[in-house]
Amino acid sequence: MDFCPECRGIMLPSEGDLKCTKCGFVKTLSNKDKEEYKIEEKVEAEDNVKMLGEETNTQPTTTEHCPKCGHDKAAYKLLQTRSADEAPTRIFTCLKCKHTWRAYD
Repeated sequence: MDFCPECRGIMLPSEGDLKCTKCGFVKTLSNKDKEEYKIEEKVEAEDNVKMLGEETNTQPTTTEHCPKCGHDKAAYKLLQTRSADEAPTRIFTCLKCKHTWRAYD
């Protein structure tokens, strides 16, 4: 692997020469060197992203009474909204009606 003498970017084979991926500097290769810098394997991209959808809840849940609809399950998160020596604020989201409210200790 060669690096660009101008910007230290990676030099990749391009039309028989080496070309910098950052600044475009071109290094001319001899016929002997052209075989050494040949890219032979093509890598196909794979789609590894899994779509969870909008309704999938990835937050932790707890038993908490919703003040709007009365449902007894809610997702929650903890946020430090006040000074560091005070307890964090608990933010609840009802799993049924999506109402959000907070609780303090």
